[in-house]
Amino acid sequence: MRSILNEKNLNSKNILLRLDLNVPLENGNIIDSTRIDKILPTLNFLIKQKSKIIILSHVGRPKGKIVKALSLKPIGEDLKKKLNVDVKLITENIYGIKNKVFFERFAEKVLILENIRFYPEEEKNDQKFAKHLSNLGDIYVNDAFSCSHRAHASINQISRYLPSFSGLQLDLEVAALNKITDEITKPITCIIGGSKISSKIDIIKNLIPKFDNIIIVGGMANNFIEYFGNDIGKSIKEKNCNQIIKEIISLSKKKKCKIIFPEDVLVSKNLNGSSENKELDQILYDEMILDIGPKTINRIINIIDNSKSILWNGPAGYFENPNFAKGTIEIARKIIENNKSNKLFSVVGGGDTVSLLNKLKAVDNFNFVSTAGGAFLEYLEGKKLPGITALN
Repeated sequence: MRSILNEKNLNSKNILLRLDLNVPLENGNIIDSTRIDKILPTLNFLIKQKSKIIILSHVGRPKGKIVKALSLKPIGEDLKKKLNVDVKLITENIYGIKNKVFFERFAEKVLILENIRFYPEEEKNDQKFAKHLSNLGDIYVNDAFSCSHRAHASINQISRYLPSFSGLQLDLEVAALNKITDEITKPITCIIGGSKISSKIDIIKNLIPKFDNIIIVGGMANNFIEYFGNDIGKSIKEKNCNQIIKEIISLSKKKKCKIIFPEDVLVSKNLNGSSENKELDQILYDEMILDIGPKTINRIINIIDNSKSILWNGPAGYFENPNFAKGTIEIARKIIENNKSNKLFSVVGGGDTVSLLNKLKAVDNFNFVSTAGGAFLEYLEGKKLPGITALN
């Protein structure tokens, strides 16, 4: 994989830059600009090289149709403010743009082609569409790691027709994930949450041989609590998971990786209720588990203290209610504390976890925070991502 940093001749070149600018919008306003902020270094680097930048990106799932509410216009306005350069949205039909000469008429150094998913050929990874896109530039750069698990035309197929490079943010993402999965500094711990074990089983299986501890929290921990003979009341759980848990436990013993799940919990009778700390054998039929308890928090903090590397994906509880946010907040605080004293290397990913860190204004206190959802998880599973494979 060649980084755009190593390409010497970028002056006056047309750079087709694939970004993930899929930020949440409400009435045309950007709710969270994290994804935009992360790609600013790549844009600033290319601007300094005096390249003409033609951005390819998407918002939402228009399914091959033009949806005005999913225009990239507000993103372009946000980029103009942050880059302090003129940014122009090109609304012409892509098929009407025959080649890169079209862009010579614009004085702006940053141009954005309208939502690439307005074209059904994009998600079909259509070869002719990708070839047409390639006619619009001299060089292709992928700085959209969070889309790189998609075999789409502007992610995968396009690299067949142009010299292709990785962007600065994609380089950082891959380097951080490699450090946590291949270039490991032990002891290494994974804290993993979410509601479904089945969606994380391949990640857990891939990490068990490499990791010293895997801490199961969130909704998926309820299945472990029940598997070991405890009543979980009306807590969220996934059906028919006993075989999966059995496999995880068997493999972890074979590979000498400790599997840790809650030993005490916070419960309530509804999501909006107050919390009550309970031992696992005290949970009533009409109660639901919504966070980890103080004994579990202390155990996790102790494990973090004895770790050199941490991978964290998924909150420990229903943090939307402050009564059940303590477990997640305490995990974050301990990782931040150890990070600041250079005791560990930390990688965090997953929408809910990043959302909480944004609320705590703590994103910059981790070594790497990934906004990539599916791509982040598939990389951890050991899968080859079409966008990365194309660059190789």
